[in-house]
Formats: sequence, C-alpha cells, structure tokens
Amino acid sequence: MNTSFVLRAGARGYNKLRSTGPLASYVSGHPEAVLLRHSSFNFGTYQTGHAGFGRMRVFGDEVFSGPGCGYNMHRHHNFIICAFVLEGELAHINTVGNIDRLTPGDYYVFSAGSGGKHCEVNLRGDDMHAIYIWFLPDQLLLPPSYHRNHFDALANRNQLVTLVGNADGALRVSQDIKVSRLSSDTAMALDYTPQSAEHGVYVFVLDGEVHCNDVSLARRDSSGIWGAKRIKLQTGPQETDLMLVETAP
Repeated sequence: MNTSFVLRAGARGYNKLRSTGPLASYVSGHPEAVLLRHSSFNFGTYQTGHAGFGRMRVFGDEVFSGPGCGYNMHRHHNFIICAFVLEGELAHINTVGNIDRLTPGDYYVFSAGSGGKHCEVNLRGDDMHAIYIWFLPDQLLLPPSYHRNHFDALANRNQLVTLVGNADGALRVSQDIKVSRLSSDTAMALDYTPQSAEHGVYVFVLDGEVHCNDVSLARRDSSGIWGAKRIKLQTGPQETDLMLVETAP
C-alpha cells in the first residue's frame, strides 16, 4: 500500500561528488569540479529513504559547479529522464543525435528505451542548477527519443501549467504521469484534482512557501500524497515556485 509522507529539505539524501578521485570517470570537470545532489528518493549510496513514488524513481535537486562539471557519457535502458533547468546553462549530448543547450525554463525528456547514452555538462563558469526526474516507462525497449520545451514563468504567472504528460502543449511520454509547475507572485488558493483517487501526487517546493492540505511546506520541502480526491494548495504573497508530479500507482 502506498503511504503518504512529508519530506523536509534537510532530510533528503545528499551527495557531494568531485571530478577527481574514484568518480573521475563518471563526474566530469577540470581541475576540481563539484556536483551537489539532493535526492528525494533512494539513489546511489542514499538508501534509507523512500524507494520512489508510483512510477517515479528519481527526483534529484542538483548543482554543477566548476568548468565542465557534470556527468560524462553514460548509458541507460528503459528509463524516461527529464531535466528542468533552474539556473545557468546545461549542455546535453545524447546518442539519439542531439546536441542541446538549455537555459532557465528549458526542459527535456530523454527516453532511453532500448538503449541510449547521454552526457550532461555545465560549460560555463557560473553554477548550473537543475531538477532531474526519472520515470519507469509503461513499455520496455521502445526506440530512444529526445524532446525539449520551455516553461515561460512570466507569461504563465499564477497558472498551473502541465509540462510533461497528456495535455496540450506538454511533452508526451509513454507513461501515466504528469509534471506540472506553478510560479506565483500573489497569495492564491488552488484545488488540484488527480486523475483518480488511485493516483499519487508529489508536491515539491522550489521556492517560497505553500500550505498543502494544511501542512506547511518551505523551500525544498515536499509531500507525497496518495488517495486524495482533491489536494488543497495555498501559496503566500511572496514569490512561490512549485512542481507537482502526478503518477499512477
């Protein structure tokens, strides 16, 4: 049975990975790049938290610091990998044939399917900050694919926008999931209705504060909610930035 939870920012998994030493073949950058990763679910050496949430297996809050910092070319099979750039610039290269540069508001969906490799690098001197989300696909061994889009926070102010999933203007994926984002600059109440009571909703606060079903969530806090017919969200008057991930069980 899926269990609802609240995960505070400081309780997430934490890794500080350097481009020198035993991880040099995995973490890129020279001379000493540093990759910081906060994980909402079990990932790598962090195995004492939640294993995942529905079809979602990874929710990484990551910062690449230093020239060339990132992940060297590595392979995946049967994962849908999404990246949402918050700050800086991310260079993405994959074996589908894409060489892309993403800046704040840009996001991509890379479906590794039957097999694909990708490289993620910050080529600039300032930090690159992104949210990485991995989903299990509903079919194995699909042809690999890559698609990208942009979230315009100013044009979509105070509106909940679906970025990934079955919605107009969103990037479609082969899974029963939906990723949405809300950027607000005023106090507002929002009732979020999942597709069904069996679907779960993961609420992550990028910035600001929100009351989620009467639970106060601050910056980088999150909550996973199962069995709700409706989720009540209340933002404050300050700027607030939320991500919502809805998933089948």
